[in-house]
Amino acid sequence: MNSRESTLKKILRGAHFSGLLYGLGLLVLVHMVGTLGYMFIGYPTATWIDSFYFTFITVATIGFGETVDLSTHPMGRLFTVFIAIVGIGAMSYLFSTLVALLVESDLNTDLRKRRMEKSIAKLTGHFVVCGIGRVGTNVANELLKTRRIFVVIEPDRDALNRWLEHEPGTLYLHGDAADDDALRFAGVKAAAGVFAVTGDDSHNLMISLSVKLLNPKARVVARMHDIRNAAKARRAGADEVVSPDFTGGMRIASAMVRPHVVNFMDQMLYSDENLRVEEIIVPAHVPATPLEDLVPKSRDYLLMATHDHGKWVFNPPGSQLVKAGTALVLMVSPDGRAHLEKTLKG
Repeated sequence: MNSRESTLKKILRGAHFSGLLYGLGLLVLVHMVGTLGYMFIGYPTATWIDSFYFTFITVATIGFGETVDLSTHPMGRLFTVFIAIVGIGAMSYLFSTLVALLVESDLNTDLRKRRMEKSIAKLTGHFVVCGIGRVGTNVANELLKTRRIFVVIEPDRDALNRWLEHEPGTLYLHGDAADDDALRFAGVKAAAGVFAVTGDDSHNLMISLSVKLLNPKARVVARMHDIRNAAKARRAGADEVVSPDFTGGMRIASAMVRPHVVNFMDQMLYSDENLRVEEIIVPAHVPATPLEDLVPKSRDYLLMATHDHGKWVFNPPGSQLVKAGTALVLMVSPDGRAHLEKTLKG
């Protein structure tokens, strides 16, 4: 929805709300006039309650009978006709205005937004994707394929709607990711990581800085169009900087000089099994354990390397002692990763 449509909706809601107050005021005025009129017509036998009740059942078209005797007052019956016409008209106007206000308010959207905010508030260890443009869409697709929970923050409503057309169940916020409040609503304080992947380098710098101020433990990966901004991004708090232009150039060169390797990586990305080269960190409660006992051989995964305090061991032997904090690099499916993480935690 563009800004013109949003402004128009606000104007319409304001007009409907004013109409609702006008209709309600007219209805109250009709009851006041009717009550006073019937008190005068039915004097001295009519009471305030009888007069108000007669006005109400006339306007509401209930019509149980004349609680105020009009048999000797022909002008009183003409007064009743007047009260009925004006009152029923006011009721119809009030009802139609109320329906229009409910439609324009889009209550379903408001309720869905509140439910989403409650769902986001419960998240821990999730990811936040700041920007759902061309790069952000690919990031989100990868998170979906590997079954990771994430929240999208996007200021452009059109870009957000394009994504939601394909993935309507996505948790999202329509706002600026450089705004601290938007990051808080996205649960950044409990997030495992943030992707700053908008199309503007300076904006990604601001997002990186804001995230680190709110949650220094969150890992930040920032997109930089100009690779010369990489050092600035790291100083701003980005743990990793990726330039799509640089990476794209490397991919093009690799497709020429090492085509089989590129094809192998593509097979992992596009295969039905969704195989990935993943890393799993050994939990803090795990004592030093031989690798063959901690991660026994399985068809669900292939252990490729371990990384501990800057030291890489490729194709590690089963006798290697692994301790808490060691990163295990494996080729594994999403199900295999989830099973192994559960086993290590248990």
